[in-house]
Amino acid sequence: MKVFKFGGASVKNADGFRNVSSIVSKYGKSEALVVVVSATGKTTNQLEELISKKFSNPGEAMELLQAVKEKHLQIANELFGNIPADLAQQIHEHCVEAEWVIEEDREMAYDYVYDQIICIGELISSRILSAWLQSNGNAIEWIDARSIIQTDDTYRDARVQWEVTNDRIKNTLNPLLNAHKVVVTQGFIASSAENNSTSLGREGSDYTAAILSSALAADGMYIWKDVPGVLTADPDLYDHVTKLDRLSYTEAIEMTYYGCKVIHPKTIQPLKSKGIPLFVKSFLDPAAEGTLISDDLDLEYPPIVVLEDDQSLIHFSSKDLSFIAEHHLAHLFELFKKHRIKVNMMRNTAISFSVCVRNDPQRIKALIKEVEQDYKVLVDQDLELLTIRHYQDAMIPKLLEEKIVILEERIRKTLQMVVKNAPAIVPKKSGPN
Repeated sequence: MKVFKFGGASVKNADGFRNVSSIVSKYGKSEALVVVVSATGKTTNQLEELISKKFSNPGEAMELLQAVKEKHLQIANELFGNIPADLAQQIHEHCVEAEWVIEEDREMAYDYVYDQIICIGELISSRILSAWLQSNGNAIEWIDARSIIQTDDTYRDARVQWEVTNDRIKNTLNPLLNAHKVVVTQGFIASSAENNSTSLGREGSDYTAAILSSALAADGMYIWKDVPGVLTADPDLYDHVTKLDRLSYTEAIEMTYYGCKVIHPKTIQPLKSKGIPLFVKSFLDPAAEGTLISDDLDLEYPPIVVLEDDQSLIHFSSKDLSFIAEHHLAHLFELFKKHRIKVNMMRNTAISFSVCVRNDPQRIKALIKEVEQDYKVLVDQDLELLTIRHYQDAMIPKLLEEKIVILEERIRKTLQMVVKNAPAIVPKKSGPN
């Protein structure tokens, strides 16, 4: 039994759905298969813009929702020639879910609204894929992930309720798989005990696939990407990038912790606990070997470079020049937890403490409001976090060309630097003689 996960890039248009269908059809007719699919390319970004407009201009939010709906109807029409009536109705009903939230007058927290609307991207994408697979002779069962994955009500970063979730997955999916159905469901989304939609964190579809793989004791989990496997760096940013044929679970966890975008950070642990291998393969070249992530191995790795953009450095300093002691740090970390701010790097001195975090203006602003009476707070923005695993000193100068290092930390096997782009230095023009 296998679990396949397809991201938004794989279903960005009608040709993408056709390609995914050919991959699923190849495996699904001979093996038990669960397919997890993300929202179509860029749809989540469109829905995030829509969600922001709900709070400032609901009319414009409705226009953006209509654009999302029309985009998917166009994909479906291109696939089918004439969209099936039941598929058109399903797309309409999912959009109505979002309309209700946009039109709701009562005051609602942003994170709650986000999760009630963002889910429609995955729901519509999975409906189109299910219908297309069905039309191509596959025995398909569409399942709403919100009915099988239960979480707490921490909206936008919900925590899985494992006991309930495992039971629901087994009881719902095993009979379907035993009946030789291919199960199609959504990544990233779940529901609370009160049946409100929740999400597992941005790019959380990998995590969904890992949850299903663990509960079903899958023989393997497959992430299908537009790259040949796990690479030593982002090929859009760096030259001479190579594919890693094998990775240990431990190395994969380290890479994802430091920001590697190929795999969601929470993906590895559920697989490691059950010894389930993870394959990262290319949907552009399905026959290629890809990367295998499995039991810890005594491997030698080349340098692996991860660059995270849109970082902020938050500096806290005591107003009375008193030491930043343990109780100060404990209080600050409680606030990081409260506002769901992940610390990517930190540095403390006698009277100050600095953290590098993802730039989330809303969360950072809420944090500062809580601490400004006790601390002076400065925020540096437009920064990047450069992490090099298994670094070699000779490679560092090249990576830092046109960069200014703000903060640096070296630990065994890993170098991290907070950097900013260096302003161009232009020679002065010569004055008249």
